[in-house]
Formats: sequence, C-alpha cells, structure tokens
Amino acid sequence: MQKKQIAGGLGWRRMFTGLALIGATMAAAAASEAPVVPIPIERFFQRPAVLEAKLSPSGKQLAVTTSRGATRIGLVVINLVGGEASAMRAVSFSDADITQFDWVGENRLVFSVHDLQAGGGEDRRYAPGLYAVNPDGKDLRQLVRRQGTPFVSNGTSLSRALEWNHLLLHVPLQQDGVTPEEVVVGKMNFGRDQIVSIVPIWLNTRSGRTRSIELNSPPHTVSWMFDSKGEARVAATLDQGRQALHWRGPGESKWRQLAESDVLSAPFIPSAVDDAGNLYVSSSDGPEGYAVLSRFDFEKGVPLTPALVTTPGFDFSGSLVMDRAGARALGVRVDTDGEQTVWFDAGMKRMQALADEGLPGRTNRLSCRRCGAEDMVVLVRSFSDREPGRLYLYEAETQRWQLVSRVLDDIDAQQMAMVDLHRIKARDGRDLPVWLTQPAGSKAGQPLPAVVLVHGGPWVRGGHWQWDAMEQFLASRGYLVISPEFRGSTGYGGAHFHAGWKQWGQAMQDDVADALLWAQKQGLASDKACIAGASYGGYSTLMGLIKQPELYRCGVAWVAVTDPFLLLEGSWWVDDDSNGLVRKHMLPQLVGDADQDAEMLKVNSPLVQAKQIKAPLLLAFGESDKRVPLVHGTRLRAALTEAGRPPEWVTYENESHSWRKVETHVDFARRVEKFLGQHLKADKP
Repeated sequence: MQKKQIAGGLGWRRMFTGLALIGATMAAAAASEAPVVPIPIERFFQRPAVLEAKLSPSGKQLAVTTSRGATRIGLVVINLVGGEASAMRAVSFSDADITQFDWVGENRLVFSVHDLQAGGGEDRRYAPGLYAVNPDGKDLRQLVRRQGTPFVSNGTSLSRALEWNHLLLHVPLQQDGVTPEEVVVGKMNFGRDQIVSIVPIWLNTRSGRTRSIELNSPPHTVSWMFDSKGEARVAATLDQGRQALHWRGPGESKWRQLAESDVLSAPFIPSAVDDAGNLYVSSSDGPEGYAVLSRFDFEKGVPLTPALVTTPGFDFSGSLVMDRAGARALGVRVDTDGEQTVWFDAGMKRMQALADEGLPGRTNRLSCRRCGAEDMVVLVRSFSDREPGRLYLYEAETQRWQLVSRVLDDIDAQQMAMVDLHRIKARDGRDLPVWLTQPAGSKAGQPLPAVVLVHGGPWVRGGHWQWDAMEQFLASRGYLVISPEFRGSTGYGGAHFHAGWKQWGQAMQDDVADALLWAQKQGLASDKACIAGASYGGYSTLMGLIKQPELYRCGVAWVAVTDPFLLLEGSWWVDDDSNGLVRKHMLPQLVGDADQDAEMLKVNSPLVQAKQIKAPLLLAFGESDKRVPLVHGTRLRAALTEAGRPPEWVTYENESHSWRKVETHVDFARRVEKFLGQHLKADKP
C-alpha cells in the first residue's frame, strides 16, 4: 500500500448541474425554474424508498431493504442472472422494520430489526434481535430474541434462539471452497449500569447452534476487531476509566498489550486489520493533530511513519475496501469535504473514472464483486448535496448499466439547495469550518434571512457534503442555513476538538456567533436570523439567545440540554441513559466538574439564566427521551413562564432523543415553518 495524500476541494463539482448519460437508462436532467409553490414538507421527511443495498458474494443477487409496496421496511432480493432482473420480497414483518442486514454466503442472509413507527425504540433497554433467511424467503429463523417486544413468529422457532443480550459482531467474507453458515456474535455481560465484557461465540445461521471460540481474552474486553475470516485480532478493554488495546496476530495464542490510557487520550485508534496480520491505526499528526492512517509497527510499538493516508485539513475518517477473504485492500474510502475513494487496484481506478465521467458532480461510491476483473459486477450509489441518491448496477462483461432505485422518491435535484464548506477565522484566530446551504435560485448580492443550525453531540462532526432533510427543508423556505463546526467538534483535528473542552456556552458559543457574523459580512445573510438545534444544538440555541440576543430574532430548540448539573450528576428520580463511566471519567473533563466548576456552569446554564431569554422560543421534547429526559424541558418551560415569557411548547408521545416517526418529523417541521415565518418574515421562494 502506497502513501496517499487526499486534499480537500470540491470546486470541480460545481461545473456540473445535471446527470449525464450512461447508456440508455441515465438521462440528463434539464434545469428547471424554481417552484412557485413550496415543496411539500412530506417529501423531505419521507421514509427512504431504499435504505441499503448489498451484492451477494457472487454478484448474482442484490439484497435491498425497502418499504415500497408495504407499510414496513422489508428485505427484497433481486436475481441478476439472465435477462430481466426479477425481485422477490424475502421477508417482512407486520410490527418491525428490517434496517441492518448482511450476506452470510450466497444462500443466506442475517438481519436485525427496529420498530421505526414507535419512537421509543431507542430506549437503552431495547435489543434488535437477529434473524436469518434464505434469499427466496425460506428457512426463516430467529437467532437472537428481541428484548421487551412480543415474538414475531412468521413460522420461526424459538427453541434455539439466544437471549436478547447477544449482538452480531462480525460476518466473515466469502472464502474459496467454504460454504459459509456461521457468524460471530457476542454475549454482553452487564454490571450496574454498563457493559463490562463481551464474549464472542460462533453462531450457525441455519441450526441456531453455537460453539465457543478459544480466545483466552483479556478481562473486561468490551469490543473486538476481526479479520475477514473471523479470527479475533484486536481486543479493547475498559475498566475503572482505563482503556487498553490488545493484539493477537496470525498463529499466536497469547494477547499482547499495545497501549493503555484514560478514555479520552488514546494514543491511536484501530481502524482495520488484514489477513496478513497487519494492523492499521489512526493517530494524531502535526500541530493541529489531524488524524492520519498508518500501519502499526509491532516491534517499536508505535504507528509507522510516514503515514499511509493523510487528509490535510481533516481527520482521516474512512475505511479500507476489501472484497474477499485473504485479499489485499483494493483501496481506501475517506470523507473530507466530500466522500472519495482512492483505489490501489488498476481495474477499480478505471471503473471509478467511468462512473465519475457518466455521473459528474456527484459522489459515486462503488461496491463490487470480482472487483477489477473483466466480469465484475458493480453497485454504484450516486449522491450529492442536492441528490439524496440513486443506485445503479453495472455489469462489466456486457457493459450494461441499470437503474436500481432512487433513495428518496419525488425529490428534484434542481429544486434543492447547494451545500459548500468554507474555512473562516474565529475571533481568536482559530480555523472554523462552516457549512452553508444556499437555497436554489438565490442570487449573489441579495442577503437572505438565515437559520444558524447548530449540530448536536457536540463531540461529533456535524456536516457532510450530502443531502440533509432539515437543511434542505429550511433552504426550500428561502433561508440560508449556516452550520458551524464549532470547536469541540471532531473531524477537524485534535486541537480543534480539545479547544472545546469546558467551553459550553463560552468559546464554543462564540464560534456559532462568528459563523453568522461572517456570513453577514460576506453579504450572504441578512440581519434577520434565528438560531436552532437539537440536543447540544438545543443548548447552544438557548445560550445564543442569552449571550448574543442582538444577533437572533428567535430560537428553535428540541430535545435540548437545559440544566448542565442534571446532565453531569443525574438524579435518583430521573431515568436517563448515562452511566458511571461517562459521568466520572468523561463529562467532568469535557463539560465541567459539578463541584469545582460550579460557578462557571451556573453562568452557562440556560435554566439558571432563563430570565435572560427575551426572544421568541419554540421548545420541543420527546416524552420517552432517556438521553435528555423531558424534565430538562419542563423545568425551563416553568422558569420562562414565571419570567412572563412562556415558550411555544410541544412534546411527542413515544418519541425519544431523535424523531423516528414520519408524522413527528412532519408535524415538527410544520411548526418550525410557521414559527420562522412569523419572526423572520422570509420572502416566499
């Protein structure tokens, strides 16, 4: 594997506005005038027509999770052999949706389920179970029970089903001369409020029988990494706030410790293993601490230098692409200001060039079987900032393209907004990435009313160059959407992440304000602006109204943290999903210590500072939320009401920390549309 440097930059994408021809099935889209009537809300928040699609090991079948023709998401298998492709619904349930699946072999699939019509399904006590089925829908078997839900029989047997505390860990890749029927599952063992160990076992997907794996694993192993054949290579342990990584190479019987640290300062993070016994890790490099991908040097006990893959301006975030057991990596997939794949295989380089030529201005993610060969089969997931995605199938032998499906129905890319990443300077000089979503048809020199949309987490990367329902919905109503990657966000270097520690309501909040001020100075945003966000983004919305009231005419906060002390300490009468590890070893460092930093936390508590909120406010909460329990909302609502400024208020029954039900998304978006229209008075699109 050679070193690859992947620079950011998607300027070339803007040269293209439509979809070019690939054979007879890919017609160019002509530009259309902006719609007079706003796009219906339901189109933005519909359930995807296709969630996921995966080729079988031979490339002769395609499995798809879809809700087309049904009220629930089921599993459909398409036969690709012969003339016209034929599809058959392999399995579906009346009270559950199939959301994750994989091919065990050519004649067996495993899958788990969620109830997407019940918002409370995110409760920490819920387990998705595990099932197996043949491509033709026969021999359906429940392998792992679902916790807290009635058994959905569909002719299956519970005689050998494992208890709910088992989860799928690994599905081995296809091996030559082996009929695959087994997967690796892990038995979760629990302590008072968290997982204390996971023990891997082999599980036969036809018989339901299990067999043990002789691992002699380190105590307190809570996560595993396997090679393509299912051999355990990495064991990660966690005990009393200390984490460690252990390695066992091919032919070895004993584990050796590679690193130990507290939970927030790991020297490197395992990214992938291969069948030759190589371990690939990401680690920080340079003054800004950008994560890079390297092979691990077992003799020296450190990542090898120079790195294999660097992504200047971004942390390495991606994966190696492999197609079968024992094979070397075909390439590496990364996400900078857009997703891209760097192929090491010459045949896949040519295939990527062919797809990019026919589908310009898009990210074209390739999944293949017999990759690079003359008879390879390729599944292309083609998407952009304005296009939710389309799936195409390419057969190299016949050079035939087929459109498989849209990801979302009735979305016209020409009516959607463009998304771009800008790098600006915060008031203290720190580099500040900011995503802008600009409404279709907006003109240069005409500032737009703006919504500053603050991402949740907060220790995640918020933005990506892809279609996003909320951002596109807001843009369709004529708003410029400003989404800052404030300090504390991940994905932009360790220094950017660490700069946000103990900065809730402080420098993190200033970054949000600086993004809006920059957009106004550039003539992109007018002086009409509201701030909005969920979870931490909801907290930031409240603090924005408190700290910079002159910037925002209103705020929309949903599932918002309002009381930092309740977040940090919990309460015996409040049921939440935090645990002792998080509250003892993470939140005090990231947010603040409830005792030592009490004064700072009070100054930056929306609940304590509620009287300072003067602008109109829309508050929304899920009644079954365990991440940010409803009491966060009811307490703030009471404080605002006492101060004489009651908020607009809505709660959703059987919804948790993120809306799961389509009707909730639609109702909330309709309320947001009306609220923003009242306070920003945006022109109609």
